[in-house]
Amino acid sequence: MFFIIGVVIVFGSVAGGYLPHGEPGVLFQPLEYLIILGAGIGAFVQGNPKWVIFGTLGALANLFKGAPHSKKSYEELLTLMYAIFKLAKTKGMIALEPHIENPKESALFSNFPSFLKDHHAMDFMCDYLRLMTMGTENPHEVENLMDIDLETHHAEHHAMAGAVTTLSEALPAFGIVAAVLGVIVTMGSIAEPPEVLGGLIAAALVGTFFGILIAYGLFAPMGTNIQQYFDADAKYYDCMKTGLLAHLQGYAPAVSVEFARKTLYSHERPSFAEVEEACANAPSV
Repeated sequence: MFFIIGVVIVFGSVAGGYLPHGEPGVLFQPLEYLIILGAGIGAFVQGNPKWVIFGTLGALANLFKGAPHSKKSYEELLTLMYAIFKLAKTKGMIALEPHIENPKESALFSNFPSFLKDHHAMDFMCDYLRLMTMGTENPHEVENLMDIDLETHHAEHHAMAGAVTTLSEALPAFGIVAAVLGVIVTMGSIAEPPEVLGGLIAAALVGTFFGILIAYGLFAPMGTNIQQYFDADAKYYDCMKTGLLAHLQGYAPAVSVEFARKTLYSHERPSFAEVEEACANAPSV
């Protein structure tokens, strides 16, 4: 929603400042737009592998979603971890095996539908619980493995956001290319009357204007927005990581969950009392 509002403010402000004194028809230069956008898309395709290209296209949908996780979803995650840790403490880690091997049919995980929909998070949780059931007991080794795992995950996301940011940096230059081509066309019509030359020069300048406008008014904010979305999503994994490591170190379920809660941003973090109440009502298996 805020992305759309921002786009409206940017283009509305530019149009509002120009239209009272300018001729709107001059700005309609489809060939200039074709040069700039076509060259930009071509450079984007040249500079990125297939997985980044298609991943970036998929990530564009995140511009309209808002934050990836809400306070409610974090409360659900913390409650899930409490239920898992409690089951492991009372019945042993081996009791988790049927749940982590087939979480979609698990009587435990089925109580947390939002978490089940996030298959990446579910795989992360189940993979490390599986390691624990297999006898992994050194929290430092598990933490190092988690760091490598999350670093790889974040690097993939950074490549997608960085591809959009790089594209935004190239668009002003392509705007100059379009403007130079317009000047070349103008020079070929140097014998035309002044009003014709004026129109040709104006058309050429639209290329520079359009390239700079969409670079800093659209694509650069898109890259920043996508990166911030992925950074917020990374906090979800940091929360799981902290809780799992605290459990592996032998802390009580409530303490492990509190460790995990402390990693969250203040505007998304449930209060201690809210988490305590949710954990008290957590389903048992």
